[in-house]
Amino acid sequence: MSTGSGAHSAPAPNSHEDTVSDDATATTPGTAPGVAAGPAATPRKGTFSSLRIRNYRLFATGQMVSNTGTWMQRIAQDWLVLSLTGSSTAVGITTALQFLPMLLFGLYGGVIADRFAKRKLLLFTQSAMGLTGLALAALTLSGQVQVWHVYLVAFVLGLVTVLDNPSRQAFVSEMVGQDELRNAVSLNSANFQSARLIGPAVAGVLITAFGSGWAFLLNGLSFIAPLTGLLMMRTAELHKVDRVPRSKGQLREGLRYVSGRPDLLWPIVLVGFIGTFGFNFPIWLTAFVHHVYHQGAGTYSLFNGLMAAGSLIGALLAARRASSRLRLLVGAAMLFGVLEIAAALAPSFWVFAALLVLIGTVGLTINVTANSSVQMATDPLMRGRVMSLFMMVFVGGTPLGAPLVGWITDSFGPRIGFMAGGAVSLAAAVLIGLILARVGGLRLKIDLRRGHQHLVFVPRGPAPDPSAEQGPEKEQGQEKEQGQEKGQEQKMAPAA
Repeated sequence: MSTGSGAHSAPAPNSHEDTVSDDATATTPGTAPGVAAGPAATPRKGTFSSLRIRNYRLFATGQMVSNTGTWMQRIAQDWLVLSLTGSSTAVGITTALQFLPMLLFGLYGGVIADRFAKRKLLLFTQSAMGLTGLALAALTLSGQVQVWHVYLVAFVLGLVTVLDNPSRQAFVSEMVGQDELRNAVSLNSANFQSARLIGPAVAGVLITAFGSGWAFLLNGLSFIAPLTGLLMMRTAELHKVDRVPRSKGQLREGLRYVSGRPDLLWPIVLVGFIGTFGFNFPIWLTAFVHHVYHQGAGTYSLFNGLMAAGSLIGALLAARRASSRLRLLVGAAMLFGVLEIAAALAPSFWVFAALLVLIGTVGLTINVTANSSVQMATDPLMRGRVMSLFMMVFVGGTPLGAPLVGWITDSFGPRIGFMAGGAVSLAAAVLIGLILARVGGLRLKIDLRRGHQHLVFVPRGPAPDPSAEQGPEKEQGQEKEQGQEKGQEQKMAPAA
């Protein structure tokens, strides 16, 4: 498998396991990747099929514990900043600082992930992330915490995430292999969202009863679980992936690879827009709780729990799905924008709460569909760099979007801020959907007749003439009849 200058072309599979036959990766003449190409029949697997693999069970168990702690820290961190400053902009700055390293150095994290053993990298990153939680706990419990301390810890955590994210994403395929990759990606999301149900609830109780410091402490200790799981793995059972030797131009090589693949480029661009402008929930939810509904940390935890419940539903549905279609990604992104606009205009508390469940479901569908489509379409030797680019634009755009969204929320109110994020997400989905259709030689057909599909993509060019179709068919039928008559004559000849 080439990793040289020609590696930006379609990946050549290592083996039969690396061959992917669905519309997320395959293209046919005149069709956009994942838009019109029909997938080969893919056998449906169980929702939890990848958990049969011991190494992945250890990984998933450890991640469940640490993800719960991570969500506790997220809630406590956002609420601590809001308590110290009373500003949605400050919450946005904290979020931006946590994701700024991904924007600045994300691609380099992917290069490192492709060069070194993923398991060893994860042992380092998970240890470092636990230490950041313990440091913030010490500052908060001692009563010395200031907002700049939170900013600094968020930035350091972001630096570690630059290496952790691509390593963790690429390590999944080493644990489960290509056949179970899509299921494992979906279960990772289900794992994360299950923790999101528990973490905010526990954080709300701890913050109300004892303060934010205890949530930070428990998060720091929670990283013992994934470290134990990584150490207990049987390395002989991991799927061997060749490491990329150190050489010049590997970063540019990864960018060329993605730029030459529309089925990778446009999903990454779409999640970049949605991640930058549509996923600023810490800003919007704290603002709605504080300024619209005049509630406390318990309500903030409730809102996060409702979104987590919807996300868990979306993850479990994704785990049962046999393929990852780009048309599903574009459609989910459009619906996501519409739901955010509807939530911004929600007339009551409970309507807003119900819409958060739907937003969670659709948002998770976007994440899993894009993630699995990109991973399945990528050459294994390029996977670290491609996934680092994916994560860079998905979460690395937050430093650009979060302060802007926070300023809009502070200046014009939470409803306008939330509506703006939804509007950008909707516009990006529509535009990229049209681009994918154009790349595939399709056009949007509008049919307002009753009983017909109103919006559908059809091949470009004039519609086929029915009379012209009947001509060749009729000629073929006549030729067939003549052939049958000739055959009967030949059979009768010996008898004569």
